[in-house]
Amino acid sequence: MTTMLSRDGDLVPQLLWLSLGRDDDEAEEALYMLNPGLELYGPVLPAGITIKLPVLPELMPTTVVNIWD
Repeated sequence: MTTMLSRDGDLVPQLLWLSLGRDDDEAEEALYMLNPGLELYGPVLPAGITIKLPVLPELMPTTVVNIWD
């Protein structure tokens, strides 16, 4: 497990995307489970919060099929 220190104005989806390459619901839920009370800061995090990053499997790419082509 990796930890990081937030900067003023960081957003949870932004942190997940930059550190894990994904910002889906599963990643966000895992982050909040590892960091109880993080949700109390709201959508924009202040500086200086130590955040534990979850270890998650890489998402498989999905193929989008357009039936109208």
